[in-house]
Amino acid sequence: MIRLINTNQLTRITVITLLIAGCFVVLRPFMAAILFAAVVCVFTWPIYHRIWLRLGKRDFFAAVTMTILLLVSLILPMAYLAANLADASATLLDEVQSTLQKLQPQAPGWLKSLPLIGDQVSYSWARAAVSHDELMKLLQQYYEPMRKVSLQAVQLVIGGFLQLLLVVFIAFFFYRDGARLARGLITIVRKLGGELGEEMLTLSCNTVKGVMLGIFGTALAQAAVALLGFEIAGAPMPLLLALATFFLSVIPVGPPLVWGGAAIWLYNHGDHGWAVFLALYGLLGISTVDNVVKPILISHSSHLPLLLVVLGVLGGAIAFGFVGIFLGPTLLAVGLTLIAHWIALQNKKAYESL
Repeated sequence: MIRLINTNQLTRITVITLLIAGCFVVLRPFMAAILFAAVVCVFTWPIYHRIWLRLGKRDFFAAVTMTILLLVSLILPMAYLAANLADASATLLDEVQSTLQKLQPQAPGWLKSLPLIGDQVSYSWARAAVSHDELMKLLQQYYEPMRKVSLQAVQLVIGGFLQLLLVVFIAFFFYRDGARLARGLITIVRKLGGELGEEMLTLSCNTVKGVMLGIFGTALAQAAVALLGFEIAGAPMPLLLALATFFLSVIPVGPPLVWGGAAIWLYNHGDHGWAVFLALYGLLGISTVDNVVKPILISHSSHLPLLLVVLGVLGGAIAFGFVGIFLGPTLLAVGLTLIAHWIALQNKKAYESL
């Protein structure tokens, strides 16, 4: 009898394990979109709840309204970026090629004064400037890698656009059935972890809200400040540059690449004053937003060290594609917060037992 019970239990466990494994294999291609849709829904749930109340507590119409808002706020900017990035990349590469073909005979003084590499760079500069063959070698050496990088960036953005479409589609069902899904999740967590599991779930939701508020709030603030600077300085495609600043704001060196490149473009086209203005504006205005706005928006409990932010962005992009830029840091923040909370609980129990 005992052997029969053990056999039945082992069979049920095996069947359930195979079922879970099968579901994971089926959903694996969509896992990034599902996770990011869940993060977006948790972050925007207060807005959805207000719309739900205004529409007479109708789940379907509230979900449709919220999905339309996501389409306007996420998909339209991403579509504009994807549609114009290829042309902008080609223009940038042509600009680099034209600049290299108009090299001055002598390297600038600041370039010569660079430690360790200044003399070598100045020598290569002089050879490339006086020799057409050397210039062609220089163009071939740097142009092709830049072309590949720009092509990969375009592919990443186009893939991100398609991912965001899937995210918005999944988010509709999360909004519509969110209350029922939340009750089921709470029941499972209580069964598995008791009060501690429920506490961890609440802490995870608060961490997601804090990190997403910090990421998107900072990105929006930097993009708005950058758009103003690009418009004033007369930079090309200011809206496109502002959107690039928005999506690259998660990376610490992202915005400087955008406004720095725009400043170089202005300098090469003779707008030296506006180039200096944009460089100072980017350094003192755009980049300062990250140090001022983010600490205000994001709570200290969910604050990520710089190393984990970089690892989260790069690892998230490699693992999940474009949405991983935002999903990676969020997942690391949740994991770090839960580990820190668990360690604090263990220390508290150890202290109380003394």
